[in-house]
Amino acid sequence: MMTTLIITIFIVGYVCIAFENLLRVNKAAFALLMCVGCWVLFSLGGFADHTELTHAIERNLGEASTTLFFLMGAMTIVEIIDQHGGFNFVRDTIKCQSKRKLLWRMAFMTAILSAVLDNLTTSIVMIMILRKLVDSREDRLIYAAMVIIAANSGGAFSPIGDVTTIMLWNGKMISALGVICEIIIPSFVSFIVPCFILQYSLSGRHEVARKYSDVATTEVARSRRRIVFGVGVGGLCLVPVFHTVTNLPPFVGILCVLAILWVTTDVFYRDREEHDTMAKRVTTMLSRIDITTILFFLGILMAVGVLAEIGVLQELGIWLDQQTANLGALQHYTVTGIIGILSSIVDNVPLVAGAMKMYAISTPDMVAANPLLADFAKDGIFWQLLAYCAGVGGSMLIIGSAAGVTVMGMEHISFGWYLKKVTWVAFVGYIAGIVCYYLQNLLLFHGHFAV
Repeated sequence: MMTTLIITIFIVGYVCIAFENLLRVNKAAFALLMCVGCWVLFSLGGFADHTELTHAIERNLGEASTTLFFLMGAMTIVEIIDQHGGFNFVRDTIKCQSKRKLLWRMAFMTAILSAVLDNLTTSIVMIMILRKLVDSREDRLIYAAMVIIAANSGGAFSPIGDVTTIMLWNGKMISALGVICEIIIPSFVSFIVPCFILQYSLSGRHEVARKYSDVATTEVARSRRRIVFGVGVGGLCLVPVFHTVTNLPPFVGILCVLAILWVTTDVFYRDREEHDTMAKRVTTMLSRIDITTILFFLGILMAVGVLAEIGVLQELGIWLDQQTANLGALQHYTVTGIIGILSSIVDNVPLVAGAMKMYAISTPDMVAANPLLADFAKDGIFWQLLAYCAGVGGSMLIIGSAAGVTVMGMEHISFGWYLKKVTWVAFVGYIAGIVCYYLQNLLLFHGHFAV
């Protein structure tokens, strides 16, 4: 009974979030109510005693906090770099008067940066650049939607581009070389197809009548701009290395970079007053963080945590496996494809975590004894498809990924607009990528990249 009520609360909360504009209530309020409602029912339903309940809350809050602190740290780092003109070269590389050409340049730049930085940080960077390049609100929504799709696609083929790929990489399910070599083409297809479709929503040329203020030459000394850019972007690029060497969560690396950047900028402006607008301190950037987006993200992640605690996600995975047992070679494509679609509704992290627990990785001896287990070996079809589907599938709904939630908050994009204009486009690209991976495995020998 309580399980049904928890699922009902989650569905009702999700529907309210979807119709935020119609109800005229902020989505963060619904997310928090959904979170509290699910946890209250979990507590009253006798799913755990007091000690277990405390541990469950602490565990899920800890997992959610890693994402939230990563988000806050990344947003602050990107903001301070941008205020110092650090991303001017990206802006100058992609800017042009043709609206369609700008869309293509921005899509490829977003995908490439997403694989290096991560899809969340890249989304923040690209939206800040878009605000300087595109004045039209209607046009900027199209570009912002393409940023979400390209960022998620770019993160899917990189072991450090998305939280789920990091999980699979650390779990030894995929190798860095394997996921790059075998997922890069499907990932590019998954955003090129939507870009081709969305370009027809744009026409003409931008009215570039204004000059882009270059803070690097007006307010900030060129040497300081380069130092801030080097510390910020260099630090972001080294976060995966920090994570690999220390085995600490990525948010610890982000906080380390933020701390170093904080010390650096405070040293630059130690002779200026705290209220001086020329002193671009980290304390000023922290005050610009969108707390509404943070609270919304917290509510969503904690509510999904309840579904994981009561075993709904795991049972759903088992049910999917049973229903697709007769599909033969296409079973794994179907299961991971459905997981990808579900990842646009709920967070992909618990879905991937559940799949990692539901299926054990096959050792070489196991594969030798039973060749059918090859799909579950390191760099097997199932794990690579899971990396692709969980990453790219989140683009189908704007709240289906960290990149989508962040862009939604920064550009105030409504759930309904994205559902009507972009969801079907992202779905077409998603399916095209899966088909590309299937054909790729028919033409190329699979499994030579495990390292």
